Amino acid sequence: MYDELTKNDIKKIEEEIEYRKLVVRKEAIEAVKEARAQGDLSENFEYYAAKKDKNKNESRIRYLERMIRTAKVVSDESKDDEVGLYNTVDVYFEDDDETETYKIVTTIRGNSLKGLISSESPLGRALLGHKVGDRVHVQVNDRAGYDVIIKRLEKTVDDGSDAIRSF
Repeated sequence: MYDELTKNDIKKIEEEIEYRKLVVRKEAIEAVKEARAQGDLSENFEYYAAKKDKNKNESRIRYLERMIRTAKVVSDESKDDEVGLYNTVDVYFEDDDETETYKIVTTIRGNSLKGLISSESPLGRALLGHKVGDRVHVQVNDRAGYDVIIKRLEKTVDDGSDAIRSF
């Protein structure tokens, strides 16, 4: 399995990597040095906390670099009247008689609790390329699926505010 990234995703990831290498790494190394200078390391909580923060930063850098190396680059362009990446849609769930609003995002930004659904999720994949008024079948697995109707489409864009998921 690979992540799908747009050129903007890659740019944002590269910016975070650079920031973590040039700013966070220096601060973390300095914090470890200061904590180590306080003496007895066996009972030095500050030293262990500083080491933990330093290691967490290094893990995040490796995670982001691996994400770029293994990702598939996708386009975020779509027709004006069709659902595409970063577009916001109102979807009517017929079975529940409810309308929900979702923004279609790349896999690294998905967060269903905030209404951000991945283009690789069953719902996201089903909505892509469809228009307002279309009834769309969402196949969840081999035995289950449901229908939704696209009620509204807003051609929103990637403004960089949707966070990249942590590991």
